[in-house]
Amino acid sequence: MIAMILAAGRGERLRPITDEIPKPMVEVGGQALLERHLVLLADAGVDTVVINLGWHGEKIVERIGSGQQFGVQVLYSPEYDNILETGGGICRALPMLGDEPFWVVNGDVLTDFSVRKPDLPVDCNAHLLLVPRPDYLDHGDFDLDGARVSNGPERPYTFSGIACYRPSFFAGREPVRFPLAPLLRDAADGGRLSGEIYAGLWADVGTTERLAELNRQL
Repeated sequence: MIAMILAAGRGERLRPITDEIPKPMVEVGGQALLERHLVLLADAGVDTVVINLGWHGEKIVERIGSGQQFGVQVLYSPEYDNILETGGGICRALPMLGDEPFWVVNGDVLTDFSVRKPDLPVDCNAHLLLVPRPDYLDHGDFDLDGARVSNGPERPYTFSGIACYRPSFFAGREPVRFPLAPLLRDAADGGRLSGEIYAGLWADVGTTERLAELNRQL
């Protein structure tokens, strides 16, 4: 299996910590988020991980290297001063991600979710991992009708930042700066987006307050 970790973001809400390090190198429980992801992916049978690089990306390369210490092969997709957001970052990395479905994980989430061999419905090009909306959010992102993600009015679930995609999900898109969310909403409107709810460990380590609370808990 192949997976990608999105690691290029600036991490404004985690400043001043992220003034000196990339956001996915922030430590929770004494271990960098990025390293946690690599261990989980390797344990799940992933053999190749693509990491996109932006803010302080050179420090990721210095720390992670080839990925051998984690039991995976790590490839890098540099963006640096031209950060392409989520959608553009994945598009730029597509040549390294192969022809089969692949997993993408946001580098700034804490989770114990174990990816599995992709098994997407034939009429879906993406599968989202959803979580119950955290209390700090006023609204969620999506609803779930059976195993299909929808843009219903309730939207009790938040996109975890973990998903599986067929390369064809990005057909016709150029590797320029654009967010992923509009593509997901269009797919949901067309009934072409599958999903599931995850009730295990998950947290968006997006602010210094959340980071401090997680470190108190772990």
